[in-house]
Amino acid sequence: MLDIRTFGPQGGNVLYKALAHPLAAVALVRMEAEFAGRTLAVYDPDDAARTLAALYPGLKPACVYVHDIEQVGRPDGFGGTLRALVDLPATEADAILALSFEDAKMRTRLKDLLNGRDLYTLAPARLPDEMLVMGRPYLDKLNFATNFAFFRETNQFSCRIVTANYWSNYAAENLRYWMRLYDRAGKVLAQWEQPVTEAGAGITIDSTEVRRRFNLPEFTGQLFIHVLGARGHDVVKYALDSWGTNGDPSLSVTHDANAWPSVRYATLPAPEQDETLTVWVQNSHATTIPAEGITFNRMGEDAPHPLDRPVGPFETIAVDVGALFPGLHWPAQLEMRSGRHLVRPRYEITQRGRTRIAHLNVERDNLRPEPAIRQFPPSLGRGFLLPFPILDPRRFETFLQPNPMSEALQSLPIRLDLFDEAGGKVGSHFLGNLPRNHDTAVALHTLTDRPGHADLVYDFRDGGEADGWLHALMRYRNRDSDHAAETSFGAHIFNTLMTWRSEPQSYSGPPPGLTTRLFLKLGQKTDHDTLRSFCCLIHPASIEGTEASETVLLLHGANGALLAQTTIRIAPNGSFMVRPHELFEAAQIDRAGEGGYILIRDLTCRLFGYHGLENGKGAFSLDHMFGF
Repeated sequence: MLDIRTFGPQGGNVLYKALAHPLAAVALVRMEAEFAGRTLAVYDPDDAARTLAALYPGLKPACVYVHDIEQVGRPDGFGGTLRALVDLPATEADAILALSFEDAKMRTRLKDLLNGRDLYTLAPARLPDEMLVMGRPYLDKLNFATNFAFFRETNQFSCRIVTANYWSNYAAENLRYWMRLYDRAGKVLAQWEQPVTEAGAGITIDSTEVRRRFNLPEFTGQLFIHVLGARGHDVVKYALDSWGTNGDPSLSVTHDANAWPSVRYATLPAPEQDETLTVWVQNSHATTIPAEGITFNRMGEDAPHPLDRPVGPFETIAVDVGALFPGLHWPAQLEMRSGRHLVRPRYEITQRGRTRIAHLNVERDNLRPEPAIRQFPPSLGRGFLLPFPILDPRRFETFLQPNPMSEALQSLPIRLDLFDEAGGKVGSHFLGNLPRNHDTAVALHTLTDRPGHADLVYDFRDGGEADGWLHALMRYRNRDSDHAAETSFGAHIFNTLMTWRSEPQSYSGPPPGLTTRLFLKLGQKTDHDTLRSFCCLIHPASIEGTEASETVLLLHGANGALLAQTTIRIAPNGSFMVRPHELFEAAQIDRAGEGGYILIRDLTCRLFGYHGLENGKGAFSLDHMFGF
């Protein structure tokens, strides 16, 4: 496992992003070679030594010096103890590395302590000034608005990243998307910038266009995205559409990765008997993942099945996980122990000639069951809700599989509350106090004959624990076409005035989150299909007595211009199927063009939604929406 710090009160995630950035990696790998055979003393002013040495083992220090008196004498993480900076002149090492990107500052601070030794800093690993936000410290989160995307263009599949310039909401100007494409072996195939000059403009990155532009062979790999000039926050959000070509009928969607690596991932379903389950392992770092550094196990059981080969820097490999577990089938579920080597991985299921893609979710290692959730006051009502669509049972099957999503959680005390589109409750079903290794999947199309939605909620009637990180996988299948899609998400507290810790979450600013800003793309044309977008928009209500929404749908062109708008109202606990081509005139949709989108805006409540594309012939995709 990589001993890296990705979050902390001192901005550990920014430090991790700065050290792991592909451009920084080039310099740091070169530095590893330069220090080969030398003993290294490290001055560590910002607690960076363990993260650096985990990502770049050649920079492992022989001794670590600090300036904080209270830290002196504590373990240094490398078998020794932290030493006082004033003792640096007596070090036995033959080179000194200051773990700071500020070269001049370090040379001034340490000039009288070097005792004739060379001083090195992390300055060679700094990004060029033109990639930084002017006036910000180097380790400012806005300098590292980065993320990865699974990216593929083959004779069987194409894909497209779709998002919008939401950064302009925070007064960002002259935005640039800096991108580096890696192939399956981790080799750089292409590197380019895509300027985004218009406020609110749609942004698309199309695999077919990239292949044509750079005259590339077919590829399956990962795209590193760095948004230059970001404002407001450092979260790079997008939807990733994937579709079959040359007669392959597949259509699927997933979305942005968490831009930081996790110890474990879950929401990985075991395959049905006629399915092939592939997990795409994509090394997010410039250091090789050792053989058996990644393992899979059945959820709740400590019997690891290792990946028995190393994974090189930025390499992508396809792992047939089903083959590791012969005889284990849906609705069993699996866990991936990734050792912080990769950001959120993707999985693909191939069944009866179609392939669908989805993502695993972070399984938290820093959460413990919270007794306070059992005793929420009436002002929080039902508390945490995981809302998800029930597609029309006459045409679709809808399945739910609850997932434990923190290492410490051993039980899931849950029930389902079902609602029709008007917000009327049509049923409630207690699922029990499920054990961690349960293999439960609920067929909601057998519980109701109406479209609408359901909320997965905590229910402690038979005991159990809760941690506020309630997740589930939702699977949908078209009864006529046999096309399937799946997504997974977690619970929040919705639309209460009273708050508990960070809930109800806001897309920006502190809780309570009582507004909505959701992105819905318009669709596209492929070689053989016209794909139209839709979304199931849900008004979740943790408490009773709230008002209907006042939801404005704003149609934007690809250049960001507002072309039209309309208003809908959704009752509390209700839902609405948004199909832009039914709500706006055809000429307006045509004018918006590919890259156009709907901004779903509400100042009265927080809505939640699931979006996708459909071709009118039974193929569809589905994933939860993102807001900004």
